[in-house]
Amino acid sequence: MSALPDGLIVVAKRDCPTCTLIEPLLGELARGGHALTVYSQDEPDYAADVPNVVHDRTLEISYRLSIEFVPTLIRVEHGQEVERTYGWHRGDWQQITGCRGLGLALPEMRPGCGSKTLDPGIAEALAVRFGDAGLTSRQITLGEFEDAIEACFERGWTDGLPVVPPTGERVLRMLRGTGRAADELIGQVPPDQAPCTVEKVAVNAVMAGCKPEYMPVVLAAVEAALAEEFGMHGVLCTTMFCGPMVVVNGPVARAIGMNSGVNALGQGNRANATIGRALQLVVRNVGGGRPGEVDRATMGTPGKYTFCFAEAEDDRWEPLSQQRGFAPGTSTVTLFAGEGVQTVVDQKSRTPESLARTFAACLRTVDHPKLAMAADVFLAVSPDHCRVFTDAGWSKARLLEELEGLLQLPGDEMVTGANGIAEGLPAKFAGGMVPKFRPGGINIVRVGGTAGLFSAIIPGWAASGPTGSTPVTREVSV
Repeated sequence: MSALPDGLIVVAKRDCPTCTLIEPLLGELARGGHALTVYSQDEPDYAADVPNVVHDRTLEISYRLSIEFVPTLIRVEHGQEVERTYGWHRGDWQQITGCRGLGLALPEMRPGCGSKTLDPGIAEALAVRFGDAGLTSRQITLGEFEDAIEACFERGWTDGLPVVPPTGERVLRMLRGTGRAADELIGQVPPDQAPCTVEKVAVNAVMAGCKPEYMPVVLAAVEAALAEEFGMHGVLCTTMFCGPMVVVNGPVARAIGMNSGVNALGQGNRANATIGRALQLVVRNVGGGRPGEVDRATMGTPGKYTFCFAEAEDDRWEPLSQQRGFAPGTSTVTLFAGEGVQTVVDQKSRTPESLARTFAACLRTVDHPKLAMAADVFLAVSPDHCRVFTDAGWSKARLLEELEGLLQLPGDEMVTGANGIAEGLPAKFAGGMVPKFRPGGINIVRVGGTAGLFSAIIPGWAASGPTGSTPVTREVSV
């Protein structure tokens, strides 16, 4: 802002009881020979008996003066602010104005009100209009009558569903959800290996419909997707059906209202839906991963729109985050190259041994009953099924141990040609036992509603190797 006028500046608004309280004092100061400029945020006739009143209709002056509360009193010398106070405090006002008898008839102190510059949506709009918003993403100017949502479709920025137009104001608001700098580089997004900053993530989080408080989770998901071991490029290029599945653990899931219960793998929860979608849009819009181009999935999966949920943590079962090496109470995001959801129905098992055998029988069918060590898997255990294990004192680790034993399969049944099925393992696996999954390839999460003896299997793509994908967990940081 250019040099300020020497003397006193008061910023106020009529819609503030404290501003109304001190209004007569402003005329008193003006009549006393003080150089006084009053900026009114709402009504031009505020302090009508002061000669120099300016209606700050656009709030530019208030913005440039960094006004947070009204009334604010500022003293200026040689064009520079030297002192300020806000609200009404008789001692402060007497000191700044030099009038020792000022406001003796008023209460000693009254708090002020919030400045109009802090009204919802106003702060970001003022930053874009008058300040240096600091955004570096390319700005797109639309025609006067151009529909913003249709413009996003036409430019290929959507996943087939409408997106929220990422205006500067919305992106700034989204960035306020994290303490990380907008220009911080997150990494290179495949397949184009395009640089991705926090700002770029915020743009796509806006488009996905996220709230600002979701940003730390979205950033952790993007970081996990860019980890080498996750193999995001391969997840895109494979003709298999997979896409990034996001599992959230820890206090952050509750803080932002994620669903870990009824229909947690389905629709209806904003955080679940938009966090997973934001990750997919980053891959599409920053990295260039579009269906029919680099994305070569034979059929795809609805999870490519979004696949995100929180684990329904229970004190009796170690959460996924702790299983993957993080301290209790740590908020994490785990990314998995998940395919579709396969239902497991067992409404009769009342012992952990029986239910474990059901899970093992269903897990054997992942990819194909005669393929082994080709993929990792997530077993999503419902609370009702979980209770069968916890009531018997079985931990997750105990269930995993049981499943790994049950999933040692006869090689003679797995080789090509066995059982009249051409698909299968090479003949060298005959005569021994073959593990269905590689060590550590079975992941268990507790999720879902508390009514229904159903669980689910979520197979994954290519468990290991230079073109494969393994699960990645990242801590959520503000």
